[in-house]
Amino acid sequence: MADAAALHTKDSTDQDFMTDVVEASETQPVIVDFWAPWCGPCRQLGPVIERVVEGHKGAVKLVKINIDENPAYAGQLGVRSIPAVYAFDKGRPVDAFLGALPESQVRSFIEKLVSGTDSAQALAEALAQAEAASQQGDIATAAQIYAAVINEDPENVAAIAGLARCYLANGDKERALATLGMVPEDKKNDSGVKGVRMAIEMMGDAPAADEFDGLLDAVMADPNDHAKRYELAEAYAGAQRYADAVDHLLIILGSKMDWEGGKAKDKLLKVFEAAGATDPVTVEGRRRLASLMFA
Repeated sequence: MADAAALHTKDSTDQDFMTDVVEASETQPVIVDFWAPWCGPCRQLGPVIERVVEGHKGAVKLVKINIDENPAYAGQLGVRSIPAVYAFDKGRPVDAFLGALPESQVRSFIEKLVSGTDSAQALAEALAQAEAASQQGDIATAAQIYAAVINEDPENVAAIAGLARCYLANGDKERALATLGMVPEDKKNDSGVKGVRMAIEMMGDAPAADEFDGLLDAVMADPNDHAKRYELAEAYAGAQRYADAVDHLLIILGSKMDWEGGKAKDKLLKVFEAAGATDPVTVEGRRRLASLMFA
């Protein structure tokens, strides 16, 4: 709850969100702190962000929303974990962060907002945060940030592809496909979008659990059976276990680079596309492939 002595901080509700946040941000930036009484990190962050806002003497306002009592706008913004802090300017969300950041980072966040940092740069930074969260396995946070970016820029193809990839990571192919439907016609050949489509295509190669075990047993029984190893790599790729797929394809290529007319290399490049150009699996896999090719 906001301190009664705070001049630029107030508690608000879903009913007053349009007035207190959206309309108010037309004249000055507004920061929204989504919190709940049971959330320890929220209680840790609250006094910090309030202190920094009050220190700016009216250049920015803070609105606090208890999501237990007011879930509507938090839901619209894709908030799935708290504390979640969104910055609004000119009626739209322009930046966000999650978790109880230290005061120095909260101060930097607010100063960037107050100084009028270009919204495109803010979106780029949000996308970088989302990608980092995804690579660390924090799919929920990544999805939340991607959704916030899409809310700000509905045609942001990187955010659309990123959100679709988050759905895939949770095994929800249908929602991934539905999300890709948001991609503008002139951006359907974007590399990120094509990568997600490749991942969806590969999911059709995922076998049942008993078939998977049979392939693995066959490869362990005869490590030189490249046909079975290739099938196993396909199965791993279909299950989005890209690192395992890459390992087995590189074993084939290490033995015979042009095996089956380059079939293993072609599949490896498709796995890289499905995983994404910046994924550590792709970066390391390309390095290992280069080492084999130019050894």
